[in-house]
Amino acid sequence: MSEYEKAVAKAAKLCSSAEKCSRDVKEKLFAWGLNEAAAEKVISYLKKNNFLDDKRYAQFFVKDKLKFNKWGRVKIAYALRRKQLPAETIDHALKTIDRSEYEEILDRLITEKIRSAGEIKQAIVRAKILRFAAQRGFTSEEIYDSLKRIE
Repeated sequence: MSEYEKAVAKAAKLCSSAEKCSRDVKEKLFAWGLNEAAAEKVISYLKKNNFLDDKRYAQFFVKDKLKFNKWGRVKIAYALRRKQLPAETIDHALKTIDRSEYEEILDRLITEKIRSAGEIKQAIVRAKILRFAAQRGFTSEEIYDSLKRIE
């Protein structure tokens, strides 16, 4: 079995166990000692045989980060850009977010923060809540809308 065939088998197994993006697989291939040309050939094979799909990866990434990590659009988009995914792939994946689910997650996060921080009317507490939600990747507009819904 050639190095290329071994790399394809190993990469296919990796992609079968969990969704991966092209960049993640490419880094693994380099770590396994493949050069740029061989890595591109392996990635091309994986894409052609549906082991690797950046659009599918982005959609799963968005759903996972929203549901489990409670991240907002801004933070999710930033993480996907760090994976070097095309802007149109990121935009398409972000459009799959259900608005009501998104708002519900933000409302729940802010409600929990209010309970732990104190009365929402206090300016210091309100600033804490705004920073907290912004760190989670929600925009100012989304945060203020959520505060209005909660109040």
